[in-house]
Amino acid sequence: MRGKAPPDPETLGLSSEDLTRMYRTMVLTRVLDRYLLRLQRMGKVALYAETIGEEAVGVGTGYALRPEDVLFPSYRELGAFLMRGVPVSEILDRMLNTVDDPLKGHEFAIFGDRRYNIVPAPTPVATQIPLAVGYAMASKVKGERIVVMTIFGDGATSKGDFHEGVNFASVHKPPVVFVCRNNQYAISTHVSKQTGSSTIAQKAVAYGLEGIRVDGNDVLAVYLTTRAVVERVRDGGAPVLIEALTYRLGAHTTSDDPKRYRTEEEVQRWAKLDPIERMRGYLIAKGVIDEERDVALRAEIEGLVAAEVERALQRPGLEPAVIFEDVYASPPWTLLEQAEELKELSGLQKVTKG
Repeated sequence: MRGKAPPDPETLGLSSEDLTRMYRTMVLTRVLDRYLLRLQRMGKVALYAETIGEEAVGVGTGYALRPEDVLFPSYRELGAFLMRGVPVSEILDRMLNTVDDPLKGHEFAIFGDRRYNIVPAPTPVATQIPLAVGYAMASKVKGERIVVMTIFGDGATSKGDFHEGVNFASVHKPPVVFVCRNNQYAISTHVSKQTGSSTIAQKAVAYGLEGIRVDGNDVLAVYLTTRAVVERVRDGGAPVLIEALTYRLGAHTTSDDPKRYRTEEEVQRWAKLDPIERMRGYLIAKGVIDEERDVALRAEIEGLVAAEVERALQRPGLEPAVIFEDVYASPPWTLLEQAEELKELSGLQKVTKG
């Protein structure tokens, strides 16, 4: 599908509601992404991994899953989170570590919650892959009719976790779908420097599985391909590796300077394939939206995110004592003693400041 205008929505089996929902979530992802970047620069967020230019991968794969399916993401899946129904407020609480942070300040730059069947992403690259395979294997043993999806970057395919996970899946055939977000760089290492394979999708062949390469900047291509794969796997088909070819327009994280290892010309070349502008052009060409409606939609989303950010900044932060929570079911005396000591020290600090 790369480089070709998709046919009419009816031919694709998509309604105007499907199309506008995907487009709206892509725009929401971009707007929230820009706010989170600014909040990090203001010192309100510890670390952030941008998603600009990669919205089609998260939204397209996320929309292909059912609510009961389980997602094992990486740390760059903002679009998938929003597509699965995670409220903007919860993402802000997580990133700002407010009193309502669902993960209570544990780790950073990640999100996960049982309510949305999203398993918290690990910071170490690729370690979620064998975990996803194990979860899928357990669901197969229990007779559950769900699909487990794990999303990871191109750098993860150079780790043993990737090969071990795919190899186990090729033998036991659990209901798992592997999605590689190939955004060309593993921090500063270009994909050509970490693998001799012409594609990542072809790595599946060595394990007896199917590998599919899709245009990761075309949300319709990502969604339709992923939906077909997910439903086939749900019906008992073998695991599949999907390579979504895209580009990381932003930095790896807010502690990275991409100008040190890539040219502005390269970035601008990929910027012309902006997934949001491509979807916008398609929707206008097919009469799903017009220019006026698009302007109104973007303004509405900008206002929504701005209001949520303002509210989140007004919420108090977490108390330091949360570091003792969710560690043990029954805390040992040593932990209780340390918690009490922290409480006393906090009281002394308040008196001193007073």
